[in-house]
Amino acid sequence: MAQPASTPTDQQQQQLTDTEHPPSLSTLRRPSFTTQPHLRPLTRTDSNPATSITAPTPTTPFPDRSMSSTPGAIPYSRPHTPSPHGNAQYGFIGLGNMGFEMALNLARSLPAGNHLTVWNRTRAKCELLVAAAGEDRVRVAHSVQEVVQRCYVVITSLGTDQVVEETYEKLYKAHDAKDHQVTGARTRTTIFIDTSTIYPTLAAKLDSHCEQNPHRHFLMCPIFGPPAAAKSAQLVLVLAGAHAAKKEVAYALVPAIGRKIIDVGENVERAASFKLIGNGMILGTIEMLSEAMTMAEKSGLGGELFYSFIKDMFPAPSFVGYGAKILHDDFDGSKGFAIEGGLKDAGHIRRLVEEKNCPMPMVDIAHQHMLTARAYAAKLKEGEKRWKELDWSAMVIGQRLASGLEPLDPKAHTGPVLEE
Repeated sequence: MAQPASTPTDQQQQQLTDTEHPPSLSTLRRPSFTTQPHLRPLTRTDSNPATSITAPTPTTPFPDRSMSSTPGAIPYSRPHTPSPHGNAQYGFIGLGNMGFEMALNLARSLPAGNHLTVWNRTRAKCELLVAAAGEDRVRVAHSVQEVVQRCYVVITSLGTDQVVEETYEKLYKAHDAKDHQVTGARTRTTIFIDTSTIYPTLAAKLDSHCEQNPHRHFLMCPIFGPPAAAKSAQLVLVLAGAHAAKKEVAYALVPAIGRKIIDVGENVERAASFKLIGNGMILGTIEMLSEAMTMAEKSGLGGELFYSFIKDMFPAPSFVGYGAKILHDDFDGSKGFAIEGGLKDAGHIRRLVEEKNCPMPMVDIAHQHMLTARAYAAKLKEGEKRWKELDWSAMVIGQRLASGLEPLDPKAHTGPVLEE
């Protein structure tokens, strides 16, 4: 018997539409949003492979970049050719612990002849980037306005909501001025991509301000992973914004900056909320490690033995990486995530928790322990301070003090069990 012809699924039909008739960036319908978005579900169901992405589990916490280009890591078809942004000049603003590594990888991956234009509040970081990537790869701008003048894709990686808001006010003003200087038909839009951790309502505000000019688009793209993952381009990116704009930049972001993109739709508040919830899990993980490893010390087991159990039973980057920091009192915030940033993120999470009536008590405890750790470090004399700034994993200091242990003494935390 002849079999009836199969009918394309909605997802297959969407992929055909994306490939054959890509939407124009200048005519995109803007996403609607509310100041209190519906956050459930934040990710699509497993029945949609275009947005439910899985990647091979690495055998090491942060493997070589050669593993970055894994099938299914980008939930979009390739943009049409020629792409409006296929040969665009890229700009990067903010060269902190994460931003520096992302910018370096991006500079090295751009096509020949394309410079990455960078700006940082401290120019010395820009010079370090030039030295690492080469003068043929990086140009240093004198202002954020110059980045906009030179580039059609601008990526930002900034520390606080206030700095993000102030920077984007300058960027949008510079873009408006650039727009007025262009005569005749404009063939390119400018895409702004923020990778910072900010509160969802600020993301909505930036997107709303962006809408005032039809020749630009704002994407929210917070990232997951420590500086080691940024260095090896193994970050996970959470992307939200206009679909066509996401398609235009996705194949530059992966594998140059990260190994995978999670698409959470067009509403940029969803990406910001996703990041806060994820950071809440990381805070809870560090707090759980702090409690368990402190209990192992109090019980006479010693940190080394219990840490070996952690590596065997929970071989995930967060458990292994932060467990090692706690074991060896490796709390240098300049090489990880500074405790001030952890307190800022915890504050955002607690605010979101209150708005949604969804308690996350581990975040509350982690917040208290970070405050204790910061207060303890502030009381140390100048010669006793080992680090300029604490890593957020130093929250274990709060747990140790509450348990009657020395807050900073790695030798006291690594002793093995004594056999009778």
